Amino acid sequence: MRIVDALVEVLKENESLTYKEAYVKIIERDLYQFGAKEPEAAVNAKLRCHCEGLDFPGASPVKYFKIVGQKGTINLYALVKEGQEKVDAEGDVNKKSKPVSEDDLLPEEKIDLTYLFYKNNIKRQILDHILECHPSFFEQLVVNLLLEMGYGSDELSGRVLGKSHDGGIDGVIYEDKLGLSKIYIQAKRNDNSNTIGRPLLQAFVGAMQDVQKGVFITTSTFTKEARKYAESQQQKSLKLIDGDLLAELMIKYGIGLEKVQTYTVYKINEDFFE
Repeated sequence: MRIVDALVEVLKENESLTYKEAYVKIIERDLYQFGAKEPEAAVNAKLRCHCEGLDFPGASPVKYFKIVGQKGTINLYALVKEGQEKVDAEGDVNKKSKPVSEDDLLPEEKIDLTYLFYKNNIKRQILDHILECHPSFFEQLVVNLLLEMGYGSDELSGRVLGKSHDGGIDGVIYEDKLGLSKIYIQAKRNDNSNTIGRPLLQAFVGAMQDVQKGVFITTSTFTKEARKYAESQQQKSLKLIDGDLLAELMIKYGIGLEKVQTYTVYKINEDFFE
């Protein structure tokens, strides 16, 4: 019997248990002989690895357990019953399941949370640097980003237009070698207090004329009305990229960044040890 099998057995007879209570029940019933120096930690790890709503490096795709609340600062776990509807990412269970104490987190989860904190910090730094640069630099940056993402027939398929083009089109990507298909770009370098509203998108669509594809990129955000306007377009294909997504894409494609260090996260190969 594996640890996870022992956990299933004790939870069949108990509505919910903390990992510490589950460990005691396993010992009482002699369901598993622990060789680990910290057996309670091993039980906690198995519960979290097989728990719905907890996705992190090393987590198992097979879910036996769910978090149903807290006892003090420690999560309470219960069995996921067959046929039971799963709770999605916005469900009440997941809202309650956020751990109060870091002691309940696995090392992999702590790494994940630390990386998210680090990544958000890098995003802020990226946007701060963009705001400090000249507007023409930002226009070239967004053209380079779209080329790096695979738009255009080659590395020479993107051009900054700026003031040379009437209507405020800042850049263009030629999707084929003959330039028969184009993507127009509008780039607005604003701080967070200066959001992009519907009128600016309407002006951009008007300037696109016979070009069907457009990308509006800003370092700030779009209003709800602006997003609804973009989604409602029938004749034009309009993509909006706000500051958060812009920074995310720059990280993903390595624009303006240098790779310093890479860490590898491992998980135990259960088949090997069985």
